[in-house]
Amino acid sequence: MDDFRDRRTAGAATGGTAGGRAEERLAELFSFLRRRITGDYEVDEFGFDPELNEKVLLEAVRPLYRHWFRAKALGLGNVPADSGVLVVANHSGTLPVDALMLQVAMHDELGRSLRLLGAHLVYQLPVLGHLARKSGHTLACPEDADRLLRKGEAVGVFPEGFKGIGKPFSERYRLQRFGRGGFVASAIRAGVPIVPCAIVGAEEIYPKIGDLPSLARLLGLPYLPITPLFPWFGPLGMLPLPSKWLIEFGEPIRTDQYAPEEADDPMLVFDLSDHIRETMQRQLDALRLRRGPAFPPIAM
Repeated sequence: MDDFRDRRTAGAATGGTAGGRAEERLAELFSFLRRRITGDYEVDEFGFDPELNEKVLLEAVRPLYRHWFRAKALGLGNVPADSGVLVVANHSGTLPVDALMLQVAMHDELGRSLRLLGAHLVYQLPVLGHLARKSGHTLACPEDADRLLRKGEAVGVFPEGFKGIGKPFSERYRLQRFGRGGFVASAIRAGVPIVPCAIVGAEEIYPKIGDLPSLARLLGLPYLPITPLFPWFGPLGMLPLPSKWLIEFGEPIRTDQYAPEEADDPMLVFDLSDHIRETMQRQLDALRLRRGPAFPPIAM
């Protein structure tokens, strides 16, 4: 009988604690809603809304990072804790899910907001463009990149652009051309380190086995993919496959040994860009081997 009373008391205590936590969460929710309604929140000059990003946008995609992709971040010590840095990552996966997962990794593992540089197309889409601004993204142009880096922000860029994210599955984990290396020039002008970042896992979420170029042009899109599930299964085909993800931050590449005006030297910029691309390709190859199977069995 005494044992029963002890268990009942413990259960009541547990229930009380759970109830208290629920009340706290409810109070936080009402406080959040009140601030949104009254406008009592901060948005920076680029449209970044830190509170909305942390409490709504990242919270919505965090289950993908933790449970669906079982993502693991490596090399965290290579990212400066509180100074300007340019994170340069490979881009893949048909849809830019890797950008969202990289933001979660930076926020949850390092406590830093990643200010991603996005293509013009993103900001031409009404809802997506607005949410991108709110989550800290901005237009991929030298002016915005320079201002953010000089403010000491962590800035993220995918130099492959649509060439990387839209490549066929047969070319997975092969880096595409990096363009003219504008990201290198921005890092040199700000004197901040460049951290190469390899993402393994995104290539398998929507294996692109074909394309619909005519329909893509009609819709104003760079491509319209065909995958094993899309468009055959309709909206269900948009569900990403649960591949295992690794995100590795490599050793930083210093740029502070260059004078700011050297950012205008096209040969220097190209050589450094090419060096970063080769470094990232080696990173990707090694990380892919370390990851092993894309769909490992889940331990019970």
